[in-house]
Amino acid sequence: MNIHYQIDGPQDAPVIVLSNSLGTSLSMWEPQIATLTQQFRVLRYDTHGHGQTEKRGKVTLAQLGEDVISLLDHLNIAKAHFCGISMGGLTGIWLARFAPERFHSVSVANTAAKIGEQSAWLSRARTVREEGMDVVAAGSADRWFTGEFRQHQPETVEQLVHQLARSEAEGYAECCEALAAADMRGEVAAITVPVLIIAGEQDPVTTVADADFLHQQIPGSQEVILPASHLSNVEAAGAFTQSLVTFIRGLNGR
Repeated sequence: MNIHYQIDGPQDAPVIVLSNSLGTSLSMWEPQIATLTQQFRVLRYDTHGHGQTEKRGKVTLAQLGEDVISLLDHLNIAKAHFCGISMGGLTGIWLARFAPERFHSVSVANTAAKIGEQSAWLSRARTVREEGMDVVAAGSADRWFTGEFRQHQPETVEQLVHQLARSEAEGYAECCEALAAADMRGEVAAITVPVLIIAGEQDPVTTVADADFLHQQIPGSQEVILPASHLSNVEAAGAFTQSLVTFIRGLNGR
């Protein structure tokens, strides 16, 4: 298994898989771990070319989803819950559509059926290959967090920006190219897995309108809007975790 992962929590508890955003690693989920491990077996992993998972050449959204299935197979996990943010959220949308038999539920945060424009992603991929990661990291705090959070939690912000700056440029670029090609707008209406959609009310990257589209298209989905920007699991950690736990608990009554 060439995917770096970490698993915590009771061995006999239901499994929940956490999938990180572009330019971060599995450590971004630290705000959720103490609460989730009380009820779940929590499986975090570094996505392609991020953290300690090596890049493996050109990658697609389908391959990012298949990585999750491979990880579940490797660990002999027949079925799990899933929660992904941003790029991880789009991976979750793919999984909900094309591998529904492997998931009790899929929660997607700060994401969209199509994230951004193809030309912008391809331009960013070229830039990091030519100039390195610092140019992307320089503006990331403004995209990821509100001004208030940046002011009151500078150490948290700096830690994540530093992680982005230290990311491997080629792996990051390959994921940018995967996002450039990814478009699930024509597929989401066919999703049958229970889906929770979490949005940040001040997210400039994947907006509330993007979340509304998913909510309108995915039958039976639930939507939660949090007082946060793009990395809502960090900025509104308590509310994010509670929304996730409440959603999964509520599935028992369905």
